Amino acid sequence: MERVICLFIGYVFGLFQTGYLYGKAHNMDIRKYGSGNSGSTNVLRVMGVKAGLIVFIGDSFKTIFACLLVRYLFRAQPELSYVYLLYTGFGVILGHNFPFYMGFKGGKGIAASAGLLAVTDWRVTLACLVVFAVVVAVTRYVSLGSILVMVLFCAGMVFFGVRGDFGIAEAALPEFCILAAAISLMGIWRHRSNIKRLLTGTENKVGSKKAKA
Repeated sequence: MERVICLFIGYVFGLFQTGYLYGKAHNMDIRKYGSGNSGSTNVLRVMGVKAGLIVFIGDSFKTIFACLLVRYLFRAQPELSYVYLLYTGFGVILGHNFPFYMGFKGGKGIAASAGLLAVTDWRVTLACLVVFAVVVAVTRYVSLGSILVMVLFCAGMVFFGVRGDFGIAEAALPEFCILAAAISLMGIWRHRSNIKRLLTGTENKVGSKKAKA
C-alpha cells in the first residue's frame, strides 16, 4: 500500500505541466510547436533559453516536493526511504509524461528525473550534470545528453544502493535496482524518435532555428 501511495502522490505532482502552463501564459499551446511535447527541451527550442530554464526548474521541483512529502510521511521506515523515493519519482515521471487531462500527451521526463536525482545522491547528480554539460557542449545534442544521463542514473543508483550507501533493507535491494532500471528505460524509450534521428544525422541541435507551428 505504501508503494501505491507513493506512485499516486508522484503522479498527482507530475500533473503540474510547467511547459504547458507557461506556454498558455504566453498565448500558445507548446504541444503544437517543435517536437509536440510539453517538456523543457521543446520549450527551450521554441521559446528560448529563459523559458526553457523556467520550465526545467518547475518540472524538477515538482519531483523534489513530492519526494520531500513522501520522505516525511514514511520517516518511520528509513530502511525503505530510497525505495519509496524511486516509486514517488517514477509516479511524477508518469504524471509528467502521461497527464490524463491532456490526452496522456506530456513531456519526456528528464527534468522530473533531474529532481529525483537531486533528492537521492549528490555524487550521481554531479556526475550526470558534468556528463550532460560536456556532451551538449561538444555535440549540441540535448537528447544525447539526456539519454546518457538516464543510463548514468541507473548505474549510479544500482552501484551505491548495492554498496549500502542508502541503507536499504537487503530484501528490498532487487526492487530498488529494478525501479532504477525502469526509470532509466522510461527516459530512453521516450527518446526513441530522437535516437532514430541521431542515427540518421537529422536530430535538432541546440541553437538551431526555432521551430514553427
